[in-house]
Amino acid sequence: MNTRTLGTEAASLEVSAIGFGCMGMSQSYGPSPARPEMIALLRSAVDLGVTFFDTAEVYGTFHNEELVGEALEPVRDQVVIATKFGFDVDPSRPQDLTRLNSRPEHIKRVADASLKRLRTDVIDLFYQHRVDPDVPIEEVAGAVKELIEAGKVKHFGMSEASSATIRRAHAVQSVTALQSEYSIWWRKPEDDIIPTLEELGIGLVPFSPLGKGFLTGKIDEATQFDASDFRNALPRFTAEARAANQTVVDLLGEIGASKGATRAQIALAWLLAQKPWIVPIPGTRRLDRLEENLGAARVELSAAELAEIDKAASKIRVEGERYPEALERLTGR
Repeated sequence: MNTRTLGTEAASLEVSAIGFGCMGMSQSYGPSPARPEMIALLRSAVDLGVTFFDTAEVYGTFHNEELVGEALEPVRDQVVIATKFGFDVDPSRPQDLTRLNSRPEHIKRVADASLKRLRTDVIDLFYQHRVDPDVPIEEVAGAVKELIEAGKVKHFGMSEASSATIRRAHAVQSVTALQSEYSIWWRKPEDDIIPTLEELGIGLVPFSPLGKGFLTGKIDEATQFDASDFRNALPRFTAEARAANQTVVDLLGEIGASKGATRAQIALAWLLAQKPWIVPIPGTRRLDRLEENLGAARVELSAAELAEIDKAASKIRVEGERYPEALERLTGR
């Protein structure tokens, strides 16, 4: 697979053009699959050319980091592992992601614990998962800078941060990548974030590049999710919103049919075509879906096709907020 570079100069990080978001292996999309199956899938991803793997301490409350660590330990020198800090994690309340903690001493404790779970001596990319309004971002960046100087972390990242906060952090410690939701049905980063990243030389790592599965065309208004699936709580996934948003999926299908590609591949190819420093991290629990996702790197969209997509997409109004209000308040700070 082709590679892309996140960040510039001393803060640059080379990764596969498409990464692997590991969260869904341990939470959010119904009962988690058997651990050996997911270890085998992660190792298959490496065999297929993926070098960039994304996890966090809160995913499955530590279990996802442990899974990733075990799976990638034999190939550690071939891969880039990203993980995150920023929450007060309580294993007894794993779904409570409203309690933030980015105090410098907490960041350093999280780094040490993540290193052990990941079975490594260095974290390649350490993101602040959400901006903590109670801790100046300069202190957060300073703490990560100290971890970099200590050899425990290689690169600093942020997630769902505002342009102003990114600038303040970058002035203290170079930010290599910003992770934020971005896809053909969530284009808000284009307003302010993407121009800021381009100016500062920071890469963008879109999570949910397939709209939490919706853009694949495998979900419609009649789809029934498992009771533990977090999409049941998302406004954008009500039956009414899914029916209204089918227009986006139809558009991807029309373009895919003309290119001999699937809807998922068109959605990912569209992201890859936006900027050479964008690296989406779709997640999956299935080998066939992994192979489909990676096939997007071979789909080329011409300038005319991209213009056609933009023109058609601009006429579509996506229904429903992406998160409940309590979680949306944690973004854009």
